Amino acid sequence: MTTDPSRPGHIDTGRAHPARVYDWLLGGKDNYPVDEAVGETLPPQAREAARQNRAFMNRAVAHLAAQGVDQFLDIGTGIPTEPNLHQIVQQVVPTARVVYADNDPIVLRHAEALLVSSPEGATDYIQADVREPDLIVRHAREVLDFDRPIALSLIALMHFVPDEQDAHGIVRGLVETLPPGSHLVLSHAAIDLFPELAEQVIEQYAKGGIRLGFRTRAEVSRFFDGLELAPPGLVTATEWYGADQEPLAPEESGIYAGVARVP
Repeated sequence: MTTDPSRPGHIDTGRAHPARVYDWLLGGKDNYPVDEAVGETLPPQAREAARQNRAFMNRAVAHLAAQGVDQFLDIGTGIPTEPNLHQIVQQVVPTARVVYADNDPIVLRHAEALLVSSPEGATDYIQADVREPDLIVRHAREVLDFDRPIALSLIALMHFVPDEQDAHGIVRGLVETLPPGSHLVLSHAAIDLFPELAEQVIEQYAKGGIRLGFRTRAEVSRFFDGLELAPPGLVTATEWYGADQEPLAPEESGIYAGVARVP
């Protein structure tokens, strides 16, 4: 397990953090009153969105593992919630190697749960922000083989990076480090599916000191520029399923989701 020595791991319990609010929405216990205060102001659909996001991740990485992908870089990991990504993929490919990254010190405190790998595989963790892609990739190279396909997982993360921080450029730079045959797994909150609801969520997060940049379908689609979207394409989280999986029962979702291959 590696941490940046410049980061003392201090947990600011007086300011809400996206990972802890997400934990609260999922029914977890690793959050503080300030995070719960944000969560309680959100509409009920926010809990559904968190659940849908998690379920999409589960399906997407299981599908890729079934296709033989055995290396995963998961940025914006969040507080461990079983099944974690490595548990899902190592059930399919016991030798799978997984690197997790998150910027919340509380995730580091619980990183042991992320590091219980299968005997044949490996997991590792770095405390880092997606806005520090070079740091993340440099660490990931110690665990993953960048000459072989890697699945980059960005689940419900990039809507916390506003346009002025070059969200699209960050993702493009990360994808450019991946070899051909790799994949991008991404989900992102929509501004154009349920606009009034989205604005309400953005407003409540802002009151808690968290900026959100929900995007339109066209804007989310840009994250996949130059990549080959796997069927069924860029759809809502509840509409996405792998070719080896059964479609879900119809359910409304304000989350866009997609999986794409690096040509």
